[in-house]
Amino acid sequence: LSSAIQESATGTKPQGMGWINDLKVCKAEIDSYVAKTAEASGRGRGNIEDQIRSINELIKGLEILTAQNLPLPEPPPGALPYRNLKSELVELNNELTRCLKLFSDSVSNGEKLIRDAKNDLKTQTFNYLVSFLMSFSSRTATRDRLHIFTTNYDRIIEAGAEIAGIRLIDRFVGTIAPIFRSSRLEVDYHYNPPGIRGEPRYLEGVARFTKLHGSLDWYTTEGAIRRFGLPFGASSVEPFLQVEAAGAANYHQLMIYPNSVKDRETSEYPYVELFRDLASATCRPNSTLVTYGYSFGDEHINRVIIDMLTIPSTHIVIIAYGDPLGRIMRFVNESGRKAQISLLLGDHFGDIKNLVDFYLPKAAIDRSSIRMAELLKSRGLYRTTISNNSEDAE
Repeated sequence: LSSAIQESATGTKPQGMGWINDLKVCKAEIDSYVAKTAEASGRGRGNIEDQIRSINELIKGLEILTAQNLPLPEPPPGALPYRNLKSELVELNNELTRCLKLFSDSVSNGEKLIRDAKNDLKTQTFNYLVSFLMSFSSRTATRDRLHIFTTNYDRIIEAGAEIAGIRLIDRFVGTIAPIFRSSRLEVDYHYNPPGIRGEPRYLEGVARFTKLHGSLDWYTTEGAIRRFGLPFGASSVEPFLQVEAAGAANYHQLMIYPNSVKDRETSEYPYVELFRDLASATCRPNSTLVTYGYSFGDEHINRVIIDMLTIPSTHIVIIAYGDPLGRIMRFVNESGRKAQISLLLGDHFGDIKNLVDFYLPKAAIDRSSIRMAELLKSRGLYRTTISNNSEDAE
């Protein structure tokens, strides 16, 4: 979705995840490990996320090896000196900071390009984004709430929801610096109809929202996850991190997957909580999952989808611009549940403008519109219109 919005607003294709070519320590080892893990997961080649993950794991290993703080032993005569693991650990932490800064700057730059686009293109793009979101969120309030999951770090969905007037419910509680809560309470919005007391009703235009891989404006402080007020299109997060750190910006605080909270016993906190939300929302009877632009390159998400498809009444609709690495077709073929999968693949279906104009349902949640459509259909007017259009087309 972020790529489609950026391309529509700017007219140029996004650069992608990126890759750090100039690692200053353990470059050969990290690149080899990244290539090995990427191939094992069926993604072909790694990206900056894999590099950050590998650096994090290597830092943990070096912290274990240097925990006793032993002095560096003297090498045998004629042998090369031993590697100074302590100095490599310091350099790796500096490299992790640099990688997180480059990664966050690339995400910020994507938002900035959209914000600085020409007004007419930007307005048209956000109108399509609003229509896209409203097609899914404008459902009867008494039904289960729409749950939006994204692996993107930018705030394009949040910006579109603000313009559309959609209220997003997530795990954060607070106003100035909302804090991430692990509570699984089904919080919702209700209102009292005019003149009626004691009979609250569900508010329309509400959706649940989960960012599975964290966000550009999430940071960790004192063992908690908080969200700071980062304007959409800000050129960098560094000034905001400087305020939070009361000095030099500490990019280790950024909650960008797989950078997790270091002082928690739970591995990969808070992402484990977010993946539980994905499993509980999808793995239930009669649930329908719509993916847009997801390349099926994340095994932890694929496992949840496969578990969902074991329930016969579930269904998944896959919409993608293309499948250059063949991961989507591999998932469809290996799932063994083709009857529960609808596949819309190609540049025609992947274009958000075509989706909104020709395929996605329009936002019509008022009872009068639904009743009018039922009356037209029952009186045969709807069928006559379709028949006449078909004859004219012939």
